[in-house]
Amino acid sequence: MAKLLFIFFLSFTVMYFSQAKKKDNVPCYDLNEILKVEPTTLYKPHLDASKGFNIKILKNASTVQKYVSNGKFHKVKKTGKGFRVQKLDYSRAWLVSKAYKSLEKIASRFSKNTGGSYFTVTSVTRTLEDQCKLRKVNTNASLGISSHNYGNSFDISYVRFNGVQRSNAKLEEALEKVLKYYYNAGQIYYIKERQQSCFHVTVKNY
Repeated sequence: MAKLLFIFFLSFTVMYFSQAKKKDNVPCYDLNEILKVEPTTLYKPHLDASKGFNIKILKNASTVQKYVSNGKFHKVKKTGKGFRVQKLDYSRAWLVSKAYKSLEKIASRFSKNTGGSYFTVTSVTRTLEDQCKLRKVNTNASLGISSHNYGNSFDISYVRFNGVQRSNAKLEEALEKVLKYYYNAGQIYYIKERQQSCFHVTVKNY
């Protein structure tokens, strides 16, 4: 009897953990549904630009690691001339090399134009898994494909300069002036996101 109970317990345990593992492997997103979401006219150029780097949609951490391993992604430093990166809960500190160089150029020009000020990067590369986790705490997060899902977009706060979170019209204007400079040079697209108080920047493969 004890032997039968042990076999039953063992079978139940194996079945339980097997089902739990399967549940863990089920993505929290439906790619088919995500692809059905049409981007706005304003956002479409960002997605079109993202596809120019030959990066497939980043579904999960292992997809990101593949591009890290083959040298496609560049690690984003926590600090640099003209910028700081906040603690990233729903994105990853990796960008395609051209996007990272663009971030450095934008930050350096901003610092030079403002006498040494720095801005804060609030979001970098996101996988589809990161995105659906973000949607649980932020209903404004994109329901469709985001340019963050390709590793060539980042967000810059326009209410957080020099480590202080409050509106600063002078520094906000200086930042947008720099973004306009690189937009006019044909190197980036950007959108001023009111709800998130950030500039969403997408780098083109120029």
